[in-house]
Amino acid sequence: MTVERVVPAPVAAEREMLDAWLDFQRDTLALKCDGLTAEQLRERAVPPSTLSLLGLVRHMAEGEQQWFAMVLGGEQVPWHYYADDHPDADFDDVDGADVAEAFATWRSECADARARVAAAPSLEVTTTQDGKEFSLRWIMVHMIEEYARHNGHADLIRQRIDGAVGA
Repeated sequence: MTVERVVPAPVAAEREMLDAWLDFQRDTLALKCDGLTAEQLRERAVPPSTLSLLGLVRHMAEGEQQWFAMVLGGEQVPWHYYADDHPDADFDDVDGADVAEAFATWRSECADARARVAAAPSLEVTTTQDGKEFSLRWIMVHMIEEYARHNGHADLIRQRIDGAVGA
């Protein structure tokens, strides 16, 4: 798989810029995983932490689902990996996880999120979750922040696996 990231334009309308930065961050995670074996993707960075690249992909699939389908869309759908009795299953349960399934789930959730964002009339669209109101703008900025933070983790994990740095 070849990952081609597009650097967002330095001048653009707000919505276009948020879309571009979110896709840039998504592509960064894909780039950090590119070219690794299933075992390398499962490798824990700093034991006893359960953080791995595959765990990050699974975690971000759930983040996409949570914020765009559950919060923005108001849908009650089952989690892919989370369970009440095992809230960190996205990270913890990667030893036997199907890598192709995890990436397909993540890509599907990203595509669904893009469609929901495109269908929203504006960034001012709001939704309520657990008594709190969220705008689409807030959700998009939060997801950019979430990816950026975890992509920092991905940088370190990838460097530990094979020495690859940058990008």
